[in-house]
Amino acid sequence: MTGAYDGGLATLTHGLIAGTRVASNLGWRAIDALAVGDKVLTFDNGMQEVVAVRRASVWLDAPETGETLWPVVVPEGALDNREEMVLLPEQGVMVESDAAQDMHGDPFVILTAQSLVGLRGIYRRRPAMRVELVAVYFERDEVIYAEGGALIHCPQDLSTLDKFIKGSASSQYRVLCGEEAEEMADCLCIEDHLMAWPTCDAGMSHTA
Repeated sequence: MTGAYDGGLATLTHGLIAGTRVASNLGWRAIDALAVGDKVLTFDNGMQEVVAVRRASVWLDAPETGETLWPVVVPEGALDNREEMVLLPEQGVMVESDAAQDMHGDPFVILTAQSLVGLRGIYRRRPAMRVELVAVYFERDEVIYAEGGALIHCPQDLSTLDKFIKGSASSQYRVLCGEEAEEMADCLCIEDHLMAWPTCDAGMSHTA
């Protein structure tokens, strides 16, 4: 399926809001303008071809959406993004940390957007309306560039059993969760304090 809506995808936990720009072989393009065959710049593997595009509507009951489903707002510059970004709570985001190097042997780790709430002014906000979500897929999971420099995790398409088994075996990225994510968020907060970031309250929930 390419570029089609599927009501069953309304529970997607990843993807970017329509209009979010990503780095492609044709320059910075809105993610909703991408199609199968287009190429997108990835963090580890250069230009990679899009093999599938899926779309869904999210926050269908806005503004009455339950607080646990509220989007995460990333202010300009918080993740090297040039524009404010709105992300799904479970969307994976790659960050760089000295502590990650010490704990995981790699300075780059992936956390969910919601685990970054309270860091660098990142907060959660009640959605005002339903929006279109666009998820792009590659032959393997990748990390792509959004809005200048934010690093967004794009997992493999695991919509069928064979894809799930194959993808689980070949995934090159792991999204930290639970205590690991909390510990890493705390480390990022400490590192930001040392670098004099103006705001950093790791673990605190911001609502609006």
